Amino acid sequence: MAWQELREYLDELERMGELRRVGVEVDPVLEIAEITARHGRSPSGGKALLFERVKGSRFPVLTNLFGSYGRLCAALQVEGLSVLTRRVSELLQQISADSVPAACAALADSPEFARFLPKPVARGACQEVVEPLVDLAQYPFLKSWPGDGLPGNDGRFITLPLVFTRDPQTGAANCGIYLVQVFSGTSVGIRWLPRSGGAQHWRKYVVCGERMPVAVVLGGDPALTVAAAAPLPDALDEAHFAGFLRGKAVEMVRCRTSGIMVPAGAELVIEGEIDPTETRSGGVFGNHTGFYSSPQELPVMRVTCVTRRSAPIFQATVIGPPPMEDCYLAKGVERLMVPFARLELPEIVDVSLPLEGIFHGAAIVSIHKRAPGQARKVIEALWNGGWLAGSRLMVVVDADLDVNDVSRTFWKLLNNVDWRRDVIIAGSPGHTPFPFGGKLGIDATRKFAEEGLAGEWPQEIAMDEAVKELVTKRWREYGF
Repeated sequence: MAWQELREYLDELERMGELRRVGVEVDPVLEIAEITARHGRSPSGGKALLFERVKGSRFPVLTNLFGSYGRLCAALQVEGLSVLTRRVSELLQQISADSVPAACAALADSPEFARFLPKPVARGACQEVVEPLVDLAQYPFLKSWPGDGLPGNDGRFITLPLVFTRDPQTGAANCGIYLVQVFSGTSVGIRWLPRSGGAQHWRKYVVCGERMPVAVVLGGDPALTVAAAAPLPDALDEAHFAGFLRGKAVEMVRCRTSGIMVPAGAELVIEGEIDPTETRSGGVFGNHTGFYSSPQELPVMRVTCVTRRSAPIFQATVIGPPPMEDCYLAKGVERLMVPFARLELPEIVDVSLPLEGIFHGAAIVSIHKRAPGQARKVIEALWNGGWLAGSRLMVVVDADLDVNDVSRTFWKLLNNVDWRRDVIIAGSPGHTPFPFGGKLGIDATRKFAEEGLAGEWPQEIAMDEAVKELVTKRWREYGF
């Protein structure tokens, strides 16, 4: 059964011994971040942390909810992340499509998928309380790193929000996880990436000169957070996809001041509007690369209403040098997106995003190679658009190599790649601020003669199977 709400899942984590309650007072400025980071960097991923007494606020803060493979699987109620790949593959196999756009169009008419459409309801727990006077300062939003924000601004961010927007032309909904910077008690700035669905909607509002309704949401079923983190094709509604993940439609309620639909079981909803002519500098933010992001102008959302549960839990994440909670979310996203990559490139066997790359910085792709130059074509196709277009390092290997075995992958790469022949460099650093521009692709597959291979591809050494079996049988006899 699907989790009905965030706190139902927390009850399960407590039963599993995966939730740690912190009863002493802690500061949302830097202290919670440091505690969370120390837990997140432990080999096990630490525990989910519920800070019950937060300085300056009467509401608790929850962090590191997805900070381990075990908790991510529990959130989605699956035995392992590979189940996600299988389920999406089975869904796509039920339709006839050879491209991602065609698949998304066909899914809309698929009875198996249509039954998970978001379910409108008249009221929800997220509207138990309607704040008469908006003052975001009363809420325990975090400052994660000393340099966050601007001088004179305390650098508070809503770090794990579900940001709901709507296309002004088609009415299509989008839900993404974008950093939301608290500017004042009644205004915030939204840091959406240029290619994201929310940014696309915003640009359309800028063109038509209309005010843009937005809802910033905290909490709800964990499946919706995972769906929002995934770079789903534009035609897929994240709330609809979350219903598929959880096996039950997400209940949605209409905002009080706009037509935006939000999860009825959420903890808190900040409603507002963006004036297409208003932006403000947000300063810098400690990013998941482990470095401060560059300053940028942010669209400003003026808050029109805040609704919440009577006793909301403020879900947050802390990002920084890996491994952190977002790295595990990235692995869940990876498993969901592999079937979409196979639609466009059927030769793809598997994809792995090493934790150090965080979401798309580095990708290892295995393929069934059948023709000269095929690996290069795969690299160029993946860079050309879609999920892995931003991968700064892409390594393509043969199908018999486990892409999750990073040590073995790099052993073969470092010993079998001819750097003059097998490297593809796209773009140029130019004057782009860190992280620098440009992409590196490496064809680490076995080469054909047509690809410039002189002689035979080196044969990998391996022990005789009969000898291995003999040693296995006599292992205790040796005294081991």
